[in-house]
Amino acid sequence: MPATESWTIGRLLTWTTDYLKQRGADNPRLDAEVLLAEARGCQRIELYTAFDQEAQEPVRMAFRELVRRRAEGTPVAYLVGRREFYSLNFRVTPDVLIPRPETELLVVTLLDTIKTLPASVTSISAVDVGTGSGNVAITCAKHCPRLQMTAVDLSPEALKVAELNAEDHKLQNRITFLHSDLLDAVPASQRFDFIVSNPPYVTSDEMTQLPRDVGEHEPHMALDGGTEGTDVIARLISQAATRLNPGGFLFMEISPMIQDSVLQLLHDAACWDVLETVKDFARLPRIIQARLT
Repeated sequence: MPATESWTIGRLLTWTTDYLKQRGADNPRLDAEVLLAEARGCQRIELYTAFDQEAQEPVRMAFRELVRRRAEGTPVAYLVGRREFYSLNFRVTPDVLIPRPETELLVVTLLDTIKTLPASVTSISAVDVGTGSGNVAITCAKHCPRLQMTAVDLSPEALKVAELNAEDHKLQNRITFLHSDLLDAVPASQRFDFIVSNPPYVTSDEMTQLPRDVGEHEPHMALDGGTEGTDVIARLISQAATRLNPGGFLFMEISPMIQDSVLQLLHDAACWDVLETVKDFARLPRIIQARLT
């Protein structure tokens, strides 16, 4: 950053926005604001009342390092160590997938379905398969007091992050965390009313074409769904049929491109009532819904 004039907050934001845009950032202005707020130890909104203030050298040094790493492709969420999801704040590390807005539809689908149940049903069980940061399990538990959650993940490191997030939201007593490959380690006798999952669904070909900040930084285990994108989904459909209570629901986030393949897997199993797929904000199929017959 050239130093021919004073580096005010406004000038830092303008320069950095242009710099990140040149390096392919999708949201350069937002990235610049989040990173500068992190360097200053303040809220983003506070930057707007400080445009004409000169940034002190320690702030500029911290900001410069964050910008350098962002320009190299490190996602902003990993740089600041958190991400908002469903208006809640979650810790994130490179051990977990960064929560995305599309996944909020998975939460909405579960909560909306629970609202259709009789009020006399005071205890509802659900398992979040591949919980990652715990964002889905924690958000569902926070918004539904009668919900008892189990959250499983194959990654011990991801589970540690999820457990910390549950403590942050004071929900550690309502969520059971379990190290498991899908439902393998869940007691065979345990049954659930709901199974929810944001499973790996990126095809092998797509894995080679992911944006740099995703492909080089986010955990491949949480993304790679195999040749057709359905390797993990097929296993989950099979397991879910033996782990749901009669009439229980399976909700899965998918890529719009594999909807037909996933629906075919469900129809082939011959034990599911396949419901209408929930579409995302772009009107693309996003959340698969099936009920055990």
